[in-house]
Amino acid sequence: MSEIQEGSNILEEIILVKDKLPNKQRHLCDYILENHADIGLLTVKELAHNAKVGTTTVLRLVKALGYDNFFDLKKEFYEIQKDYSDKWENVQKSFGGNDEDEDYKMLSNIWTEGIQSLNKSLNSQLIENFKEAMDLIANAERINLLGLRPYKAIAIYLELLIEEFHSKTRQLSHDSESMFERILQFNKDEVMIVLGFAPYQPRIIDAARVAHRKGVPIILITDYLSCPIAPFSTVILKMEMGEKYFSVMPIIALVEAMVVELGKRNSDTSIEKIKELVDTLKENKIIIE
Repeated sequence: MSEIQEGSNILEEIILVKDKLPNKQRHLCDYILENHADIGLLTVKELAHNAKVGTTTVLRLVKALGYDNFFDLKKEFYEIQKDYSDKWENVQKSFGGNDEDEDYKMLSNIWTEGIQSLNKSLNSQLIENFKEAMDLIANAERINLLGLRPYKAIAIYLELLIEEFHSKTRQLSHDSESMFERILQFNKDEVMIVLGFAPYQPRIIDAARVAHRKGVPIILITDYLSCPIAPFSTVILKMEMGEKYFSVMPIIALVEAMVVELGKRNSDTSIEKIKELVDTLKENKIIIE
């Protein structure tokens, strides 16, 4: 019989327990997290073969997760997957039949893959976790942001958007040398948003670990559920990235949705603050009508 906690699903349970398991079972957990859409279709033997482990490892993991047999475990993945579907399948198909000129082929290819990534990212799990993440952000005394390498730009972009109506933000991405000193000053009523994408930097993993020890909720935006920051995270917002081209399109869509939702939840003050900002910019001739 399953021992999954009420309100969580099998993927969240695996993330919580996998680092406590033996090496082979942990490896199997990582495979399941990245291929969970197919688990409901596999036999024990097929899963073992695909994950490059023995069938005994599969059966031991089934027991470790609190299930009597593999069939009961598979049902959990079926429940998750039955709600997952592409939201704009017809749009994807319409892009596939274009005979565009060669000069515009790259634009079309990147555009198409970006839309596909957006579609794959938007599922019932993301929607549910997005609500939980926004509850944490809206109630936080301070919003801490961390992203390194190319994702530093997204963390800064998110900060700029939020600060138009929410002044209590702290950017940790500028100086990774001093960020641990800042994290040690965190209070439990704060929240930390981490952009953790493969390949993972040890510094960002360590930063999440320290914040977790401080009892600060962590919202992880990542491309893999097996991300080493996942065990420290309160909420995980998983983005599907392009297979052929590097693009941050799904991440940008997510952070902009976060800003709009935060502004909506604070509409009484956010509209007033944005209006005051615009008036000040006009007054100082920084912008003109």
